[in-house]
Amino acid sequence: MMQRQGLLIDTQTLWDQLFALYGHLEPSYEALLERILGRAQVGADETWWRLMDRKASKKWWDWCLATDDAVYHRIHPSRSAEVVEDLLAGYEGVVMSDGFAAYETLVRAGPAKYRSAHCWAHVRRKFIELEPLYPEVCTEVLDLIGELYGVEKTVPDTADAADLRRKVRDELSRKLVRRIRDWAMGQRASPQSGLRKAIAYMFNLWPGLTRFLDDPAITLDNNGTERALRGVVLGRKNHYGSRSERGTRVAALFYSLIETAKLCGVEPRDYLLQATRAAIAAPGSVLLPHDLLVPADAAA
Repeated sequence: MMQRQGLLIDTQTLWDQLFALYGHLEPSYEALLERILGRAQVGADETWWRLMDRKASKKWWDWCLATDDAVYHRIHPSRSAEVVEDLLAGYEGVVMSDGFAAYETLVRAGPAKYRSAHCWAHVRRKFIELEPLYPEVCTEVLDLIGELYGVEKTVPDTADAADLRRKVRDELSRKLVRRIRDWAMGQRASPQSGLRKAIAYMFNLWPGLTRFLDDPAITLDNNGTERALRGVVLGRKNHYGSRSERGTRVAALFYSLIETAKLCGVEPRDYLLQATRAAIAAPGSVLLPHDLLVPADAAA
């Protein structure tokens, strides 16, 4: 595209410019993590990322934390609990995840102050995969899970709806959860069957799956965080990964800021331009996409 406009710029020059931007925007990137960890619930998930350095191609991991209006990525060579401990250091809210062992290890061991909540969408997918083999049995539990989601849809997604959500969960969701538990306890299947494994998966996560009943702020699933990973997955398909460790840091920063801008309804290009100009004018300054939002009363 640049060549058609008469601009002959090699890839090294483009990289140098991108890395310079990274240096200016790093304070905003770190402030984004602080903002996310200030929320009562965060979603956590991870996906692989390729580091293609000169020695070999290695599988690294993109760790993602997300809320309804912010996304933070960190690309790391390890998938261990130590990464989670560093990423969530001091966090005391609720971490919504798929039950990956790294999150649960810290809770059981004691250093983590957060509470775990688990994703009903992951449980649902287990039974969807088995539906062709156990159509009648799986339809029963899928209908019950569907009713759980139906209850949630009766409550408006507003900040002042917590009391109503608590009320309908007490009146309706608790009964549905008991019916799901009773359904699972009544199934008969061999220990190595897919059905038995799906039920075991659900019961292993049962405390986290039912935590939403006592806290109206907890969502039923982690789908928002999975959506936040789509940009990374698409980038991985297009260019395979990063060519250096520095490249992983640059990728994590730009995926974080751009995806957050999109969640806020802010044009990413305009946000990056304003954030860069602000950082150049005052090195170390922070500008997040949320700072560009016009308050409702001001707009009126």
